Amino acid sequence: MLSRRGVVALAVSTLLLGACSTSGEDGGATSGAAAGSDKVTFEFWNLATAEPMKTFWADRIKEYQAAHPNVTIKNIAIENDSYKPKLATLTQSGKAPDLYSTWGGGVLKQHVEAGLVKDLTTDAADVIGGITPAAMSAYQFDGKTYGLPTDIGMVGFWYNKALFKKAGITEPPTTWTGFLDAVKKLKADGTTPIALAGKAKWPGHYYWSYLAMRMAGLEAFKQAGTTHDFTGPDFVAAGQKLKELVDLQPFQKGFQGADYSTPDGQAATMGNGKAGMELMGQWAPSVQKDSGKGLGDDLGFFTFPAVEGGKGAPGDAFGGGGGLAVGANAPAAALDFLKFALKAENHSKAVKAGGVLPVLKQGEEAAVTDPHIKTVSETLAAASGFQLYLDQEYPPAVGQEINDSVAELIGGTKTPEEVVQSITETAKAESE
Repeated sequence: MLSRRGVVALAVSTLLLGACSTSGEDGGATSGAAAGSDKVTFEFWNLATAEPMKTFWADRIKEYQAAHPNVTIKNIAIENDSYKPKLATLTQSGKAPDLYSTWGGGVLKQHVEAGLVKDLTTDAADVIGGITPAAMSAYQFDGKTYGLPTDIGMVGFWYNKALFKKAGITEPPTTWTGFLDAVKKLKADGTTPIALAGKAKWPGHYYWSYLAMRMAGLEAFKQAGTTHDFTGPDFVAAGQKLKELVDLQPFQKGFQGADYSTPDGQAATMGNGKAGMELMGQWAPSVQKDSGKGLGDDLGFFTFPAVEGGKGAPGDAFGGGGGLAVGANAPAAALDFLKFALKAENHSKAVKAGGVLPVLKQGEEAAVTDPHIKTVSETLAAASGFQLYLDQEYPPAVGQEINDSVAELIGGTKTPEEVVQSITETAKAESE
């Protein structure tokens, strides 16, 4: 979630199809347009550059095209840190891909306000009813639906059990003081405590966001979204707590130049056993394995610790999920393919492979076989509250300022007070 770099100019298909989309009873998907003889081509922008989702989407595309020989799906898989600036560049030009990955929230809302995406409320009603409300919430505005979720999850600490044991840490920490203690023990044992993609910036915003949740509580984020003011003492305190961590120099050497999923990035550092932990979402195990070796049974998970004296509930979770939106000028086959992929018999294959968590109300629970995904799923199910990633919850400029300012705090060039002032100034400017 969520660096913005790079520039791209891509032409998007604007073929319009007049027929309505329907789902076949045989488990395939059919539509009046897709089943006809007219050739249809649409672009599918996604983040599936790593397994198991890379194969999942390739297989679904192959199956759909076999059932609809007149439809060609251009599978455009883009690495996370490159995806966001490319999408931003395209949408700022007044266009959107035919079918594309989104995290919902304020970013998707801007696309909605710009008229770049389809209202799926009616055309996807049969699918929407079968999706859990928690998974749907980030894609709905003013009672209408503008995207469909394919994943839901949360951010937490993934840790190396062997390195923790070697450092004398018998249990994952449950308090911030205990967490800082664990960092000190790892350092004393000669282990890099935390892997961080400083160059990507978005992984760093997880720390400040979680600390602000624990200090201020969920209601404070809603209020800040309305007042556009992040200068309250609890938001400042979140930065001060983060500085406590930064002052321990817990990150790997060269972290400020590290990306997330590159061979020398955060995920690889963790996956190759060169760091004790990383704060990351439910996709972490698969990216660790794809970018590095993976930790297997040595990989564990624990929730972000409680902060002593904070107003937030220790059971509140921070995260979000991936989803897909349909461009305003996309052919009907784009939505038809999305509905096909979200059929229980299809989407459950992604869950079983350990690529995503269940989003459907029924038919997917038994598919959760990966122990790491199961742990996150159970933790999320027991969460007392939920907060969407801040760089998706708020408008793009505000989210970017949070990422940038927190990165500067971690880099030692901004104080906790300057961080909240910069975020507030951007939020107020965006509201004018």
